[in-house]
This record gives sequence, structure tokens and C-alpha cells, in this order.
Amino acid sequence: MTRRLASFSAVALLSLPILAQSSAKSNWTPPKTAWGDPDIQGEWPATARIPMQRPVNFGNRAELTDAELAQREKQFQKQATEDGEEVASKGDNVTINPPSYWQERGKPDRQASLVVDPPNGRIPPLTPAGYDAVHSLRGGLGPGTHFPDKVDSWVDFDYYSRCISRGLVSSMLPTLYNFGNEILQAPGYVIIRNEMIHEARLIPLDGRPHVGSNIRTYMGDSRGHWEGNTLVVETTNLKAQPGAGGGLFSDAAVLIERFTRTSPTDLSYDLTVNDPKTWTAPWTIHMPYKLDPSYKIYEYACHEGNYMMLDALSGARDLEKKGESTKVIP
Repeated sequence: MTRRLASFSAVALLSLPILAQSSAKSNWTPPKTAWGDPDIQGEWPATARIPMQRPVNFGNRAELTDAELAQREKQFQKQATEDGEEVASKGDNVTINPPSYWQERGKPDRQASLVVDPPNGRIPPLTPAGYDAVHSLRGGLGPGTHFPDKVDSWVDFDYYSRCISRGLVSSMLPTLYNFGNEILQAPGYVIIRNEMIHEARLIPLDGRPHVGSNIRTYMGDSRGHWEGNTLVVETTNLKAQPGAGGGLFSDAAVLIERFTRTSPTDLSYDLTVNDPKTWTAPWTIHMPYKLDPSYKIYEYACHEGNYMMLDALSGARDLEKKGESTKVIP
């Protein structure tokens, strides 16, 4: 198992473009834990503002020009203003949230897209089987969404809206708010906590095999090992869930993550999705994390009791009686 994992991850690293590979190389040596492993612990919120895919007209260009970066900053500032706190009629700011709940968005990055491989920064097309699997959901309508165009059933909403999970790959990537990630270490284990939606992966480092193939979860089954200063994590046993990339994971899906601390405040993260039954080629994302010791992860209770589902469905039926649209508006 250890040899197979090392071989796969080495191939994955060699396939990465220069942007991802260079980010993981540094003359800086990370500190060690008391038991001798590289220390990657800390609060690493996903605040970098990078689109998942690159605009088609960029081709293989992986970075923004100065003008494009300025334009992206302008767009993100406009979005941040629209997402700002509500203002009461008398002009007072209103908020019921603890510090770092509505965390200020990070500045746009010069990196053109999270996807760095294929070189065009685009997720590869689905295979015919992958396409059929996605479009067979909901009687041919495809998977539920965060803001569905119809509200006839709970399945019209995605797992995220239903407070189940963001799953891998999404759990490690930026979202609307509560985008904290905490890494903890103990002898023989690494723990990764995702604030949204209260996920925790306990990753053994002792070379044990994955659990049986009949056990499948939203976050999968993770096993890790160290390659120098890089933590390499292999995840299998994923549910056939819609998620980042537009496809459903098949029983052949293998995710490889690489965590490398490149400075006292920087963590390089690369994740390769290899699922030949779903996508026509593997694809890799690169995400830069910045250490933020002041960030605090609070309980993410979501909508307790799933009241949103009851309210949305009953509200939609009420709108139908009035002859009004039931489409959810973001």
C-alpha cells in the first residue's frame, strides 16, 4: 500500500504544471514536531479568491496581467460590498455573528484559476458514463443545486444546502463564509478540520490499508505519509456524490493531496482527482493558504433541525397557490 501510494503521488506531482510545482519548492525548512514530523499545524482559512476554472481565452496562460488583476479586485470588492452586513433603518450596523463569522474576503490572487492541470486550467470533459450518471439524477434533471429552479423535494437542493457536507474536493476550497481549516498533528496521525460543514478527517500515517470497498462516505477514507517535508494523502471510498468538477465520483475515484509548508506563513496545497470512469483525464487544483493564528473556528450548526427545508418546501407550495414563481433567488 505504501509503495503504491508513493508511486501514484510521484506521477501526480510530475504531471503538475510549473505553477504548482514551484509553489511547493522552498529553501525554507519547516519546524519539526516533538516526534520529528514536519510541523504543518495551524489555522489555514481558505481566503484566496481564485476562480475554479480559467477563462477559455486565456489558453495556457496561468497568471493574470496587472490590468486583469486590477479588474478582478474591482469585481471582488463589488461582491464584498453586496455581501456586507445589513444596515438598520436608523443607520446602525446589525450583526448577530461572532468574530470571523463573516470573514473579510482575501485579496484576489494573480493565479488565474484553481485548476492548474490540464495546462488550460479547465476541468476535463466527463466520460459518456460520467455524463449519464450526472444527468440521470432527479429523473433526468441532474443534481440538486444551492439555488434550485424548482422546490418540489429536498433532492432539488444540493448536499451543501441540506447541511450534510461539502465533501471532498469542496471542503478544502473557498466558500461564502466560515472557510476555516485547522490542521492538528499527533504521533502517527494528522487531523484536518473544515469549518464548513463541521468536517474532521483523522488521517493515519502508519501505512494501513483502506477500509473495505463497501464502506463509502462523503469525505472518503484517507491515508497519509510523508515525502520529505510534504504530507501526501490518498483518499478513496467516496460516495457517488455531485461536487466540484461537475461529475459524480465513481468507485474508481482516487484523490491525492499534497500539503507543503513553504514559509512560516505559507502552505502549498495541491489536489489531484483521478477518476477514469467519470472524467476523461485527471485534473489538479492548486490552493495557496496563509496562516492566520487569530482565526477561530466556531461550531457550524447550519440550520438546526433542517428548518430551512421545511420552510422552503412549504413556502413554495404557498407561492404556487398564489400563482407566483417558486424559483429560489440567491
